[in-house]
Parts: sequence; structure tokens; C-alpha cells
Amino acid sequence: MSGFGSNAPRPAASPRTILFRFVAVLVVLLGLMTLSGGLYVVDAGEQAVVLQFQRAVGAPVTEPGLHFKVPFLQDVVRFDKRILSWDGDPEQITTRGREFISVDTTARWRIVEPLKFLQSVRDELGARSRLDDVLDSVVKDTISSTELVEIVRSSNWTVAPEDLEREVVGADGQTELSRKIVVGREGLERAILAEAQKSMPNYGIELVDVRIKRLNYVVSVQKQVFDRMISERQRVAAQFRSEGQGEGARIRGDTARELATLRSEAKRQAEVIRGEADAEATRIFAEAYGADPEFFAFVRTLESYRTSIGAQSTLVLSADSGYFDLLRGTGVK
Repeated sequence: MSGFGSNAPRPAASPRTILFRFVAVLVVLLGLMTLSGGLYVVDAGEQAVVLQFQRAVGAPVTEPGLHFKVPFLQDVVRFDKRILSWDGDPEQITTRGREFISVDTTARWRIVEPLKFLQSVRDELGARSRLDDVLDSVVKDTISSTELVEIVRSSNWTVAPEDLEREVVGADGQTELSRKIVVGREGLERAILAEAQKSMPNYGIELVDVRIKRLNYVVSVQKQVFDRMISERQRVAAQFRSEGQGEGARIRGDTARELATLRSEAKRQAEVIRGEADAEATRIFAEAYGADPEFFAFVRTLESYRTSIGAQSTLVLSADSGYFDLLRGTGVK
């Protein structure tokens, strides 16, 4: 009995059992592979189209979460549901006024109909190529039919009065800053967006926004533009200097005229005062002479002696001249 303990060898499994176990494992593996191939996940920023033999099956999947497909027969093509960017290459365009400018535009778009998007452009690379064709064409047509001032300025942009005073007057008598803006940069971008949106539904795309990122003159024209700007500024400077010189001459003339007027008035007043003083002196002398004529004659005679008779003076007078009556003592009564 002791030889039949726990250490006795077990009987070997039969070939049928081994085959059954192998088939069971194989079925489990195939089930797992089938289950994994039939499930797929769509993220919140994605949308998907299920393809069977390269043909769409069912409606596009736009809701995020876990979804099911037929394994091995169906494939899933995912597309981004977020807003995507498009940046075009700078284009050399002639404006309505024949100015050559470089226009750099950018746009924002998104895929709204993934099935139509897949059928028309296949992927984002094809969509960007189609956007290149549409937007470049629309931008070129719009810019070429618009004046440069409408492209550069906004319709609600206000101009300071001092800027208008410094602005150069054009050949038509207007300055660039005083021109009335009808459309403006924003209106131009809205027109480009509206025109480009007309063809977007054919590709399952929604064009959200279009912006002009940068404007500049082309390199071949920049030097001419800068030279013209320098010439205009020099002409304005010369005009200001001329106006300043004219204003200076006018101020100096007004000053000289006012000074001459003041001097003339002062001279006239001095003459009037001098005349009044002489008249007053004459009146006083007359009153004094009328009060005592003999004393007045005496004083005047003495003054004449002092002024006319000096150390080197020689007078030739007749003997009966009354000039020396005071000296002879006969002039005082």
C-alpha cells in the first residue's frame, strides 16, 4: 500500500484532450483579436469615417467615445474636428492704382462634413492645396480691384488734425490721410471671406476667418517709393522753411513799422511838449516884461554883456550907441 502514495506518476493526457485545449486557446485568441479589431476610440477633437472596401459605411462618427466596426473588413479614417490654420505664400499683386505690393494672408478653417471631405480632397494636405487655389485667386481678384488706401487703412480710423497739416497734397488736391475710406481693411477681409466661402461646402470645409497678415511694397518698387517719400518730405520741409521765412519777414516788417510809429509818436509828443514849454516860457517872459519893462531891459542887457564881451572880444560901436549906457551910468533911471 505504501507504493501507491502521493508520489506516484499521473497518467498522461490523451491526444484528444491536447487537441481540445489547443483549439480552445486558439478560439480565445481569435476572439480577442476579433474584439480588439472591432472596437475603436474617437477622441473629443476627432471625427471618423468607417470604410468598407474603400467605400464609406454609415454616417460619420462625430461623438467621442468607444465605437464598434466589423473587424478585418472595415477601416476607420480619422479627421481633426478642431479649427485648423492655413498660411499662404506672399503674393505680388497689382492694386487698382497700379501699385505693386506683396500680400501675405492667413485663414482659419475646419472640417464640418468628413465624408464629403474624404471624397473631395482625401486629407488635410489635399485640403490645404485646394485652399491655396481658392484663397489665392480670391485675394488676387479682390486686391487688384481695390485702391491701396482702402487696403491699408481701416474704415473707422481717425486722423489727428496735426497729421493732416503735415501731409503732402496729391495731384488731385487731396492728401492720403484726408481721403474717405469706403471699405477699409476689415471690409476687404470680409469680402474675401464671403467670396471664398461660396466654394467651401463642395469640399466639406467651413472657412471661419481670413486675415491679411502683412502688406508691403515689392523689393523692386520699395526704393522708388522711399525716394518719392524722401522727396515729398523734403518738399514739405522746404515749404515749411519758406513759410517760416515769410512769417519772419512779416514779423520783422510789423516790428519795424510799429517801431517807426512809436518813434514818430514820441517825436511828435516831444515837439508838442517843447512847443508848449516854449510858449509857457514866452508867456512868463512876457508877463515879467510887462510887470517891469525897465528891469527886464536891465537884466537882458547884463546877460548880453556876459555873453558878448570877453577877454578877447573887440566891439566897434559908435560913440552915441546905447549899448554902453549902463557902463556910463546913464542907462539906469
